[in-house]
Amino acid sequence: MKKVVSLTRRAIEQYNMIEDGDKIAVGVSGGKDSLVLLNVLAELSRYYPKKFTVMGLTLDMGYDADYSKVQKMCDDLGVEYKVKKTNIKEIIFDIRKESNPCSLCAKMRRGALNDMAIENSCNKVALGHHNDDVLETFFLSLMHEGRIHCFSPVTYLDRTDMYQIRPMIYVRERDIRGVVKNYDIPVVHNPCPADGYTQRQYMKDLIKRLEKEMYPGLRKRLFRAIQDSAIDGWSDYTK
Repeated sequence: MKKVVSLTRRAIEQYNMIEDGDKIAVGVSGGKDSLVLLNVLAELSRYYPKKFTVMGLTLDMGYDADYSKVQKMCDDLGVEYKVKKTNIKEIIFDIRKESNPCSLCAKMRRGALNDMAIENSCNKVALGHHNDDVLETFFLSLMHEGRIHCFSPVTYLDRTDMYQIRPMIYVRERDIRGVVKNYDIPVVHNPCPADGYTQRQYMKDLIKRLEKEMYPGLRKRLFRAIQDSAIDGWSDYTK
């Protein structure tokens, strides 16, 4: 946990993600990334120089998942936690019958999460994207869209006057798995029928194979290239 907290704090400080008085909503899907992020921000909120509060927000997609263990975890952390039912699953799979559901699903979830954050007087939403997600998104954009692009560490949403922050951009996925195992984080199984069969999974496997078989150190070089690029938001860090 100490390593993940340290790397998260590094990203927060280098990209000025948190200011005094912030109320930060963590989008808690029930997966390992968002649950670890919630734990890390809850710990940081106890001693970080800039005072902020954190709460967990979950969108019930319509799969009848059980979030009672997540509620218990939040109670132990002293963090407010709320779950809101949605019909996103019904729209994506039952009504529209999307063959490639991930993009539309992500868009709908982002909008619903931002609305929920506003309802709870939060001015920032923290998302659990980690270092591996950064590289996979970069590859996806390059190969599927033909452009050099990636989500930003900090994004201002002018429509809602809200900021999205991604404090775990320096954290490797394997370190998150280690925290889940060592601290018994109550991960909620993802029942989505598309889980594990996406283009993102293909990119994850591709990057792993390239680094192992041909280009040792590839991940670090790719990440530095993204930071030093002209991609919006990435070069705005304190070196």
